[in-house]
Amino acid sequence: MNSPTAVAWPDAQRREAFERWLAAISPRHGLEPQTLAPASADASFRRYLRIGARGGSLIIMDAPPPQEDVRPFVQVARAIREAGLNGPPVLECDAEQGFLLLGDLGSELYLKALQQADAARADALMRDAIAALVQWQLKVPAAPLLPYDEALLARELALFPEWCVQREFGLQWGEAEHARWQSVCRLLIDSALAQPTVAVHRDWMPRNLMVATPNPGILDFQDAVRGPVSYDVASLLRDAFISWDEERELDWAVRYWSQARRAGLPLDSDFGEFWRALEWMGLQRHLKVLGIFCRLKHRDGKPAYAEDLPRFFGYATKVATRYAPLRPLLSLIEPMSGLRATTAYSMR
Repeated sequence: MNSPTAVAWPDAQRREAFERWLAAISPRHGLEPQTLAPASADASFRRYLRIGARGGSLIIMDAPPPQEDVRPFVQVARAIREAGLNGPPVLECDAEQGFLLLGDLGSELYLKALQQADAARADALMRDAIAALVQWQLKVPAAPLLPYDEALLARELALFPEWCVQREFGLQWGEAEHARWQSVCRLLIDSALAQPTVAVHRDWMPRNLMVATPNPGILDFQDAVRGPVSYDVASLLRDAFISWDEERELDWAVRYWSQARRAGLPLDSDFGEFWRALEWMGLQRHLKVLGIFCRLKHRDGKPAYAEDLPRFFGYATKVATRYAPLRPLLSLIEPMSGLRATTAYSMR
């Protein structure tokens, strides 16, 4: 068994603060500190630990201030459970120190399950994710969330030239390239802002969903905003770590669109127009993620994320090729994507 000190800590002061907090809450939940072990980490400064407890296991979030603020997580976690969805209950919260004790949604990630699933099981899992997303959009209140406004959309897009173009590939754009880039950004931002708004998870993707009962369990929702209705569908269908052929993408998109319209969400009555908006929204996300993955490599020392750059160049190339107003993007990304983009749609 591990002891609390067997888990690595960035400094002795934080370890001591954690041990004091753990000792104070352990009697209330029957915690077993000797079982403490890493559960997972993500692309931020947060990490998760699993600990034995009376009747099962629980999860501890370690989110060191000032880099992380647990209060948005607590707020959205409450909204998720009030919406009848399966999010982790917050059992203990020390917002000042950045420690949370959470319910445990299990250890089977949607991503791993989908990678190993046959077609029937993959379809069942995706249908559950779609049904839960419709319920999220209907019942998680959007009003308290920060807006996914023009400023935020533009800041996200700016990550691409800074971290992907310049830092990863060492390219410098001239005046003409910058003008083309700004033109594409304007189109994508206008399309996003024209959509109906709902609560947006911002990472509704297989890596943040758990195979659970009820299915799915929902994780990593602390960055939720009020924004475009197509964003989370695009995140699910065109994921960072697993890709699908377009026939399956369309099938699941139609399923979502039909369910959401029947439930009363204000979607366009023309599926073709909804699909266009979804693809343009997805392109904004793909360009942002290309920047983020390169930033993780160069700033944060996490180079593994850059292995999936070809997948996102593939997504971006496909969408920019399909829509004439977006084609100026092709000459900007081609020097970086090259032949790698053609392999991005192969499923792993």
